[in-house]
Amino acid sequence: MDNETESRRDGVWAQPYELASGQTQHHKLGHVRLWVTLLDKEWQVRTETRAPETDPVGWTESVGYQLPLTSVSLQRFVREGDASTVTFIPAVANLPTVIRPYHPLTIPGGTRCTIYVGTVVWMKVCVGQSQTLLTEVPLAVPSLTWVGRNTMEGELCYSSSNFGRLVLEAVPKRAWRAVTPVTIINRRTEPLLLERFSLPTPLLSLHQNDRGELWTPGVVVEVATDMNSASLHVDEGLLVAAGPCQQVAPAREKASRGRLVRAIDRVFG
Repeated sequence: MDNETESRRDGVWAQPYELASGQTQHHKLGHVRLWVTLLDKEWQVRTETRAPETDPVGWTESVGYQLPLTSVSLQRFVREGDASTVTFIPAVANLPTVIRPYHPLTIPGGTRCTIYVGTVVWMKVCVGQSQTLLTEVPLAVPSLTWVGRNTMEGELCYSSSNFGRLVLEAVPKRAWRAVTPVTIINRRTEPLLLERFSLPTPLLSLHQNDRGELWTPGVVVEVATDMNSASLHVDEGLLVAAGPCQQVAPAREKASRGRLVRAIDRVFG
């Protein structure tokens, strides 16, 4: 049994790993393979994204002295001082993420619903006690889409490959996905057809429970009688079902106080 097999463990967010010069830490999570190598004067980060043939569940890491094939993408970073620890910090997407329900969903007038969505996070590779950022790795290949009234009015977003669900238990829990409850309130008398929704991902902080799951605060969207705009705000707390959590990453962007009013086509467009 080689050293890499002997030292295989479950991967953990926000935990410093100690490496010796010459060692490589190998991570397998989702469809991504990541190798972090410590040398006397540099750090090396190699990544590979594989075709999604199945939906993996676990995240494992191992330490050894074996490197992947030379065809794997390589980034090199100057090693400052004698820093020898590497920490992996999750991060939400830097653009809004478009979510779709499992099937288009009609919300009758005067009612509300909550859908639960899982969005893929980025992995920040940080080194040393000060957690100096080397690079960010998306844990799925991000697909871009446009949300807005036309090609001139709107914004660029990521498109999620996962569906929003009405039942929390139906959302697959993975170490590389964050769960967000989204409550949509339809105060109009007419029904609201929900075909897709732009989740303001950069405004969400990340929290981890004792099961290793990532959660964000909930998002509430309210559509009033004026169909031209919708108000949106981020909850301060987490869903009770998340259990006791610790924050592992702040939001990328600071939300303005109060409600954020957005054009309706930028929310549901």
